[in-house]
Amino acid sequence: MAWGAATDRVEGRADRAGGATGSSGILSSARLRPFPLDRVRLGDDSVFARARDQMLHLARVYPVDRLLAVFRANAGLDTRGALAPGNWEDFGHPREQAWGERDYPGRESAQTANLLRGHYAGHFLSMLSLAYAGERDETLRAKVDEFVAGLGEVQRTLAATGRFSHPGFLAAYGEWQFSRLEDYAPYGEIWAPYYTTHKIMAGLLDAYELTGSTEARDIAVSMGHWVAHRLTRLDHERIQRMWSLYIAGEYGGMNETMARLSVVADEPLFLEVARLFDQDDLLAAGADRRDVLTDMHANQHLPQLLGYLHEYDLTGERRYLDAVLGLWDRIVPGRTFAHGGTGESELWGPPDTVAGDIGHRNAETCATYNLLKIARQLFALTREARFLAYYERGMLNHILASRRDVDSDTSPEVAYMFPVNPGAVAEFDNIGTCCGGTGLENHVKYQDTVFFAAAEADADADDELWVALFVSATLDWREQHVTVRMQTTQPFGGTTELRIAGDDDFVDGTPLTLRIRVPEWAIGAPTLRVGDETISAPVEGDHLVVRRRWTSGDVLRIETHASLRAVATPDDATLQSIEFGPSVLVARSDATTALDLPLTQRRRLDGSLRADDAESDADVEAALRADGAVRIAGVRFEPVWTGSDDRYHMYVRASGADIAFVGAGTDVPVRLRQDGSSLLDDVWREPSPQTRAAFLDRVGETASAARRDGLLAQTELIRVLEAAAAADIDGLGGHPRGAVRDTDAAMVTWVESVGADGIPVVEWSIPRSLAQAPLAPSLAIATDIIPAPSGWFTELPTVTLVADDLAGAGGLQVEVSVGDGGWIPYTGPFPLPGDGEHQVRARATDAAGATGHAARDFAVDTGAPVSRATVRRLGSSVEITLTATDDVSGVERIQWEGPGTFWATFQEAFTRALSDEEQVVEFAATDRAGNEEARQRLILPSRGDGS
Repeated sequence: MAWGAATDRVEGRADRAGGATGSSGILSSARLRPFPLDRVRLGDDSVFARARDQMLHLARVYPVDRLLAVFRANAGLDTRGALAPGNWEDFGHPREQAWGERDYPGRESAQTANLLRGHYAGHFLSMLSLAYAGERDETLRAKVDEFVAGLGEVQRTLAATGRFSHPGFLAAYGEWQFSRLEDYAPYGEIWAPYYTTHKIMAGLLDAYELTGSTEARDIAVSMGHWVAHRLTRLDHERIQRMWSLYIAGEYGGMNETMARLSVVADEPLFLEVARLFDQDDLLAAGADRRDVLTDMHANQHLPQLLGYLHEYDLTGERRYLDAVLGLWDRIVPGRTFAHGGTGESELWGPPDTVAGDIGHRNAETCATYNLLKIARQLFALTREARFLAYYERGMLNHILASRRDVDSDTSPEVAYMFPVNPGAVAEFDNIGTCCGGTGLENHVKYQDTVFFAAAEADADADDELWVALFVSATLDWREQHVTVRMQTTQPFGGTTELRIAGDDDFVDGTPLTLRIRVPEWAIGAPTLRVGDETISAPVEGDHLVVRRRWTSGDVLRIETHASLRAVATPDDATLQSIEFGPSVLVARSDATTALDLPLTQRRRLDGSLRADDAESDADVEAALRADGAVRIAGVRFEPVWTGSDDRYHMYVRASGADIAFVGAGTDVPVRLRQDGSSLLDDVWREPSPQTRAAFLDRVGETASAARRDGLLAQTELIRVLEAAAAADIDGLGGHPRGAVRDTDAAMVTWVESVGADGIPVVEWSIPRSLAQAPLAPSLAIATDIIPAPSGWFTELPTVTLVADDLAGAGGLQVEVSVGDGGWIPYTGPFPLPGDGEHQVRARATDAAGATGHAARDFAVDTGAPVSRATVRRLGSSVEITLTATDDVSGVERIQWEGPGTFWATFQEAFTRALSDEEQVVEFAATDRAGNEEARQRLILPSRGDGS
């Protein structure tokens, strides 16, 4: 993932400490500004339109009363019979009260639940505001007004009680969580109270900035004074310790919100409060470019970076920007997966570690939501295309992919985790979770980063339009009296057209400049045409600069070319993602262990791959358009962003049984050296050959070395050389013949000529001395049983080593090593040590001293997961939560059924009304290996049973 190195180029910062963010949400000091949402209309033919429309449907049909229910219940107001959204956004414990900071009874006595409630409502208010700003649908603004009025009523009701420290307090729980945080209460007793405050205040500010709701502004200002009241009375050391607490001290983007509020309210106090959320150690590390991120909670800190950018904007203090740039470079690309996600189980792993950080719960969608916001601001500040390269990757392959392709009246149907382990399944649904909340917003603002214009302070560039992303969309560029309509065949590469249409005040011949980003995935220089004229354009900072006088009706046609490529992880060159243009292609397979595919055997000089049914990149593009997929080694690959909930492999293992080059096989097995390397590794080592001649030179050099090392027999060497000559390695077709002759030369050489029949011939010369080189024994590692379809062994296999004395030297000595164990003589078949992942290595040495090597990875899980049920009594009903553990392959799913239901997959806590008779609920868990536990039984008491 070549997303670029830091240059930290920021120029032209406005010389003032102020300025509104406006409806675009961009910083006032930015050199570029995006257009308001209603000025850019996403095309209905865009791949993003599907998710947009599905989320707009939810925005229009979901009742505001349900979102207000938790607030009204906390304030003692009538909930109007509305159910809370559910999951994290549910009513608290029946005995919980809206305790103030002084009447909280303590964790020994307090019974609480759902202590993050209110956060999802804040996101929903932001989503409604964004949706209105883009659609100008008055029914959406009416819902915003209804929502804001309800929050205002709750705030006034809470203030009237006199129970809380300030009349600006607004929450769906009591104020006690904040006072307990000030005494360093851990997660478990409290749950990130300022995080929820941020979501509510951000929703209110969005309602003001995007719909004009002055009531929303006034509520947010009152909340701001309450936050100031709480924090300004604390000393610096206490505040720093609060923010260092895992999850309990998580505050989302409170620094961003308070900075925004300082502009909206013209209140300097709020900017000072924003700075109280500064985390000193993180700021210092970022500014010094020190890596402190390992094991940190990713999405606890990413929103802080947005706040630092706003603080830079309002104060001019460079340390804030330096910290963000320094931390960004520690995350992208070294801690970033192929789809743009980051982290495992919400925590960052070591630097420059991708393969080594793959687990079962990678890539929290919230983190990518915030990384995209940061990238957008950094591009507007610096004009550096590397930030757009990340934005395109994350928006398409994680955010769009995170919205399941189904309609729903109740659920956002978005992913919490979008994991990258073999055979993963995205965690869709997510009513009420953090990623459910950010997911509400993600899909109604795709158009916000397509076009940019120069900042208002840059009057000399007001005729410049920056095209940041190739997305079908229409821009109302009213300042220049034109509409710019972009139609594109992206994200499959190909053609993008920009059509200029002037309004009644437009004058033909008006000079305008288009700055068009050259994507990092583009192969070669794009070609540009206006009408029948091919034009040239200079490249400035990864942007094509098209300066010309335009006539209404002009169409600029941009041709870009993409290739099918395998992209290796930074810490494991054999673990690779498959990509075409901006799209990550995932393998569809029910296996849950890594797929081994012969990728290296399909590699061309330019790094592109040859697919099964598509010889050229143009064929790949056509197949993706027609069928939505291509096949590589018989495996179906399709774009990750389709919204499918099928199992997928984002990474596959570059491997293969035989040596081959593009279009030319050998039937020669790949044999390994002791360090695990092979002939194919040697051929494609960096710097890889860039021309056909360099490729043939490299094959001659490495094949002769492999022959000397005993990895090839003499006849096999000849087949490898002939295949290299015949390979379509440059994609130009034309497969010459190969011929071989023995010479007294010291090295393998080649010449190319045209035969008598007019067909090219590559003639190889092989030193006669190679015929005397040894041939190492071959080894195979076999088992008595085959793995389950998941790729895991669900019974303990017995391993057998099969050695073949290829040279006939005799005296074979076979040794084996399992895991981290040492080498021991192989005496016969043996069982693996037990459950877990094991590597078996083997070596065989003949009497002449030649040694052959082999290795095989095994994944074994012979035990079923263990599930349990937790039951919470709710008067005449119960709430049932099912959990399961499996310490080997991990839990795949829990299923359950009760009276009147079917054997369904458990998604979230559910309620069952008690009846006059006992009820039986059965449940069982299945692990990723395929083991299923025996059904368990939960007996619910009758209604009259008080137990």
